[in-house]
Parts: sequence; C-alpha cells; structure tokens
Amino acid sequence: MELTVVVLADTDTHADLGRLANALETAADAAAAGAELELVFDGAATRWVARLEDPDHKHHALWRDLKPRSGVCVYCARAFGVLAQVRRAGVRLLDERRGHPSLYRRLARGAVVLTF
Repeated sequence: MELTVVVLADTDTHADLGRLANALETAADAAAAGAELELVFDGAATRWVARLEDPDHKHHALWRDLKPRSGVCVYCARAFGVLAQVRRAGVRLLDERRGHPSLYRRLARGAVVLTF
C-alpha cells in the first residue's frame, strides 16, 4: 500500500498538536506495517519541522524515525519563513507543481492520501 500522510495543522493550538500527533502515529503505524509511506508538511504545518527537531519535543522520537520518509512544501516553507530551518534539518523539499507537492500525482498513481 502506498500512503501519503499530509500535515496541514498549524503550531498554535492544542488541537493543532493533536492533529500532528495523530498524523505521526498514523504514519508510524503504516511504516511498521510495511507501507510505502510519505509524510508531507504543507501550509502552516511547515513550521513543525524546527519544533520536531528539538530533542526535548515530546514527538521528537517519532519524528526522528519518520524524517527520512518526509518532505516539506518549498513554497509554503518560504511563505511561512522556515525554509532555512527546513534546509538545516535536511528534510526533502517538495517542488512538483509551482513550488508545491502534487497530491494529484500521488492519487493518480494509486496512493491513499490522508490529511491532518
């Protein structure tokens, strides 16, 4: 199974943190089951990368395991002022359609796309 988990949640509220946690847990579950997994941070969610890089963040361990399967929208990282932080973190930048990841291309090749 090919699964793309897309995080759209901002970093501002407890509800946003809950959506991030659910996305990370779903992604980790899929990875453990052997799914072809991609974790995508888009929109305001691009701000999560710097926070998750902090070893003291409660979801850092999950992030560390999922980071190699992750990508960040380059347009949104730039728009939200975190492009340099994302680059420092070494996360793959996604630029498939005018600076954005193409969710359509993922769907067209049969991937299931979940958004959080």
